[in-house]
Amino acid sequence: MKKNKNLDSAPWIWRSVSAISILATLLLLFGFGYAIKDVIYPKGDSKLGDGQQATSPANQAQNKVNKAIVKDGKIRMAVIGDSLARGTGDDEGLGFVRRTGNLLKDEGYDVQVLNNLGVNGLRTDTLLKKLDEQGVRYVLQQANFILLSIGANDLFQGGQVLQGEDPPTAEKLAAALPETSKRLQEILKKVKQINSEAQIVYVGLYNPFGNVKELEKPGNAVVAAWNEAAMSILNNEDKMTLVPTFDLFENHLDEYLSSDHFHPNAQGYQQIAVRIAQEYQGNKTAKGGSK
Repeated sequence: MKKNKNLDSAPWIWRSVSAISILATLLLLFGFGYAIKDVIYPKGDSKLGDGQQATSPANQAQNKVNKAIVKDGKIRMAVIGDSLARGTGDDEGLGFVRRTGNLLKDEGYDVQVLNNLGVNGLRTDTLLKKLDEQGVRYVLQQANFILLSIGANDLFQGGQVLQGEDPPTAEKLAAALPETSKRLQEILKKVKQINSEAQIVYVGLYNPFGNVKELEKPGNAVVAAWNEAAMSILNNEDKMTLVPTFDLFENHLDEYLSSDHFHPNAQGYQQIAVRIAQEYQGNKTAKGGSK
């Protein structure tokens, strides 16, 4: 009987097709695994700390994650800074970040508070170092709404004046401004380098010693100068805004300060949160965004 050459070659054809299919599948799985690894375990880039824009594959992958986060419609909030960021003084334990989240939820937004990176007593120089920590950078990279509170401890020594120490003079308060405001600019620049897609809100300072005779006028002057310096920095950057708090507390210190006469109480934090929520909604409206 004469053999059919086409039938004889058929098994080899099918074996070749199967081998090619298996190889393609393995390559696809390898690429998928590599992509997932970059998403779940994003690598920080040391170049960000010295002001250089990173162009590594890991950084490019993180930028893609950030863009996806911004576009998925969910507000991912993170807060970093001092004891006000931490929520110290709020007997309900919410602080302005969770109160802001609750207010935005009430307006129909999908909100997730990622982490609170506030540390009691933190100053600008310490925060600059903290921004190089991998865990801190990771949280900020996942956020699209970053809240920042810093500067009060640099100017007012964290309220130690009320612990019996001599009050600072107007000259001493003013002397702290140049270097501290310079560090604030470096902080904001570094946060933006860590996450260029996020909206960044800096919470302005109020004078907690407005009812202390020796500190009312110099305190008001230094806080006004600080907020003005901060505003000039923020006005030169995209996606950065300042939420003022001075006017909220100016005539309501007894009502909005906690028992330590330095940090806000629950009502004080609520007032700050209302301002932050209004700022977020105002930005969304101006850009034609939706919930």
